[in-house]
Amino acid sequence: MLKVADPDFAERTRASFARQAIMQLLGAEMREVEAGRVLIALPFKPELTQQHGFFHGGATATIADSAGGYAGFTLFGPGESVLTVEFKLNLIAPADGDCLYAEGRVKKPGRTLTVCELEVWAERNGQRKSCAVGLQTLMRVNDRPDIAEAG
Repeated sequence: MLKVADPDFAERTRASFARQAIMQLLGAEMREVEAGRVLIALPFKPELTQQHGFFHGGATATIADSAGGYAGFTLFGPGESVLTVEFKLNLIAPADGDCLYAEGRVKKPGRTLTVCELEVWAERNGQRKSCAVGLQTLMRVNDRPDIAEAG
């Protein structure tokens, strides 16, 4: 069981996500928030594709990074922020679907560093196909006014 530092983590996480401009630009939506787990959806738009019509790897990586970052953020307390230190994403299949979903799951929480597992899948007509998997390391940052809450 993961230890939650803030009983209002879900509301705080959703509020931070709503302020993240890149997610608004892409049209991403936070669908699920649990302690140590977040699911982000990215509906298909032609503007998010590469030359073959699949979701671009950059869009895939962006929602994966945010899903993991917010998964870690759910375990942090008020006044704490998160920054990605490192992430590795393997693109294992074309991101071909009507919607992309990125799930971030905390694998190992820590006082300073938190490690998350990332998975992205494309969904078309109810069929789900994994297209990316990865690992991410996050750094907990305490009350720095020059750092946004998550991302």
